[in-house]
Amino acid sequence: MTLITGVLLLICAVWIYPFLWNLSASVKSPAEVFDGLNPFPSVVRLDNYVRAWTDGWMGRYFLNTVFITFFSIVISVTVTALIGYVLGRYAFPGKKVVIALFAVSVFMPEGYTIIPSFDLIHTLHLDNSLWGITLAEAGGAHVVAVLLFAGFFRQLPGELEEVARVDGAGFLRIFARIYLPLAKPVTATAIILQFMASWNSFLLPLVLTLSRPDLRTLAVGIYSFQGEHQTDFGAMAAASAIALIPIVVVFLVLQRYFVESVAGAMKG
Repeated sequence: MTLITGVLLLICAVWIYPFLWNLSASVKSPAEVFDGLNPFPSVVRLDNYVRAWTDGWMGRYFLNTVFITFFSIVISVTVTALIGYVLGRYAFPGKKVVIALFAVSVFMPEGYTIIPSFDLIHTLHLDNSLWGITLAEAGGAHVVAVLLFAGFFRQLPGELEEVARVDGAGFLRIFARIYLPLAKPVTATAIILQFMASWNSFLLPLVLTLSRPDLRTLAVGIYSFQGEHQTDFGAMAAASAIALIPIVVVFLVLQRYFVESVAGAMKG
């Protein structure tokens, strides 16, 4: 038992070491960042955070990321819940083909969709705007969320829908007032998945903000600390820590729903 505990602790230490290294580097001087593997700094320095927030424009990038993430969550969760509701509650010709197309899209690398996404945003005259980046982030397939919603709605009794129709409720009212409120665990999971995807997204915001650096997100802004001849690793680590805080907070707040949703999907 002691040996197993020791091995598990060693694996945990190796697993979280990069995270501890990044936090440690964010409070070290540039000369101390690569000075050995010791994650504990001799002196805690907060000037990296000040430099990242002011000189690195992380405050502006933080607000851009909040805007893009919030509205991409609203759009993607609404759309995936509706798709999951239709797939879970209704039978229609070609349903299996639709599900198969969703499954195939999982294996498509993100880089292959950059050019059509850019062309679509340009056609809609939304390039060089936060709304364009938001729509591009919310426009993915989101297969996991769709299948979770479909599996959850499929398990609910049909009597709920029949009673609502007797009372005169239509499609959207039945979905929004009866079925969607019952799907809190799945909705929380979809929010977490979209939050992490949009907050950490790099390639798509990088391409869409090439001509507008002021529209960069946090992930793209962190990359800007890498210069051609010199890289400010201390400020880069501080910027990474700033970008990481909201993800940890959101996951801790919604983790109960996330666990319930995953457990329910495994039982199904």
